[in-house]
Amino acid sequence: MSQELNAESAAFTFKGGMLPMTVLELASNDVDLIEQQLSGKISQAPAFFQQTPVVLGLDKWEDGALELDKLCTMLRAHKLLPVAVRGGSDEIKQSAWALGMGWFPPNEARTPTQAAPVEQVVPAANRDDQGDTENHYGARVFRGTVRSGQQLSAPRGDLIVVGAVNAGAEILAAGSIHVYGALRGRALAGIHGDLDAAVFCQELRAELIAVAGNYKRLEDIDPALLGRSVQVHMAEDQLDISAFEL
Repeated sequence: MSQELNAESAAFTFKGGMLPMTVLELASNDVDLIEQQLSGKISQAPAFFQQTPVVLGLDKWEDGALELDKLCTMLRAHKLLPVAVRGGSDEIKQSAWALGMGWFPPNEARTPTQAAPVEQVVPAANRDDQGDTENHYGARVFRGTVRSGQQLSAPRGDLIVVGAVNAGAEILAAGSIHVYGALRGRALAGIHGDLDAAVFCQELRAELIAVAGNYKRLEDIDPALLGRSVQVHMAEDQLDISAFEL
């Protein structure tokens, strides 16, 4: 006999969400070449990739044969966790399902309602007791210090931090990141691949800074920019960091 569940007895609920996810966009189906170049990337910032879930993006790659099982085995050997495929042929979709992975349609196939939302002024009614606010379009405002070991994210829009980001902390946003204070931790903007995203901070000391998966570590940043107000954005397929007067 079936038993109707109520809110108190339900063991789980399904909820929609937009979690931060790294996309590995493939421009080649040569798994050996991918591994060779991936090894170089990982050696530069091993902690950044450790146990990171990734979606394999085939939007920029023409249909063709892909040894998906070999590719996934290689990624797991490098501590990456392939969880889904975006785009590709029907054969690749079936292969993804057979491997227990998810599948997403390519970017151009998505409806306008799935595009990244834009920021609006946050109504006071949405402010919580921790000084953390979020509007209906996904922009998030955090007032205070983001402490070491803490992760703060805005998976649907911009993230605004009115305060400092300590070393060992991580902030992420689907859109741009604005830090009105010292940025000493890790800042990742455009986490869903938005190349128009940017990072603005009042004092640059970041361990790692990234826009749409393109990143620089502290040692890669021009020392003349450290401690200054800067803007970080993509320019001609390169991550550009320049002084910015607030």
